[in-house]
Amino acid sequence: MDNTTESTPAIRYVAVTFDCPDPAELARFYGEALDLPALYSSEDFVLLGREGAPGLAFSRLAGHRPPTWPDPAHEKRAHLELGVDDLDAATTRMLKLGATEPAAQPAPTRWRVLLDPAGHPFCLTTLA
Repeated sequence: MDNTTESTPAIRYVAVTFDCPDPAELARFYGEALDLPALYSSEDFVLLGREGAPGLAFSRLAGHRPPTWPDPAHEKRAHLELGVDDLDAATTRMLKLGATEPAAQPAPTRWRVLLDPAGHPFCLTTLA
């Protein structure tokens, strides 16, 4: 029987990374929307966040194909849920930043589905 104590390595959640055709453009969009500064930036990768807190990252992917939500032909893999106080005001702000609003809205009085400049769906909700 071995009495050596092995320490468990610490693992920290750092960021969620989105594939996209233009990391700088997507970082600008989310950075302005969420008031997050760039912690690291290169031509192919941008990490937004604050020191010591999880962030959002954007990685260039050649041949990136945006999801076709709500059409399942090219499904979304993940999406952000962003909490807001005023659904209409937040929708207007995100549209001004470059989001688009698809016609399909499953529950428009509870949350709004928008598409970021790279076509990733994200939701605005008053539930959180």
